[in-house]
Amino acid sequence: MEKQWQDALSKMAYGIYVLTTKSMGHINGMIASWVCQVSHDPPLILVAVHPNRRTHAMLLDSKSFVLHILSSEQKDLMSRFKGPDPEAKFEGLHWEAGSTGCPILKQCVAYLECNIKETYRPGNHTLFVGEIINGAAIYDAPVLTTLQYGGTYTGEA
Repeated sequence: MEKQWQDALSKMAYGIYVLTTKSMGHINGMIASWVCQVSHDPPLILVAVHPNRRTHAMLLDSKSFVLHILSSEQKDLMSRFKGPDPEAKFEGLHWEAGSTGCPILKQCVAYLECNIKETYRPGNHTLFVGEIINGAAIYDAPVLTTLQYGGTYTGEA
């Protein structure tokens, strides 16, 4: 990608989310920022994940995930889920398994539990389209975005 395009992309603001899944008896989570709603009926969201992420293979296997919306005060969760150790990510957190078996973090602003309906690989990230099967707004608060974080993810792995 030419530098001028990358500079322009770095100006785009995104939400910062925690994406969790469960596969073969193991749970994991990661930070996701390339996320959007793509349909109301049926309710669908899209999440982009780079294939080099451990979560990527788990999503392909499990066919489900939970997307968690963080408050602007939850930068600690963002830091925790950026790390490589799956067990440390969940240590001391209040969570429970959703209907898909994926972890639902109870301290987040909201969550959306999804079954994966489609996957696409138009470029260097896989797009996972999830149909929302469960979700809740747990409390009201300003949400965490790349504007509060002071950085953006431009997609280079």
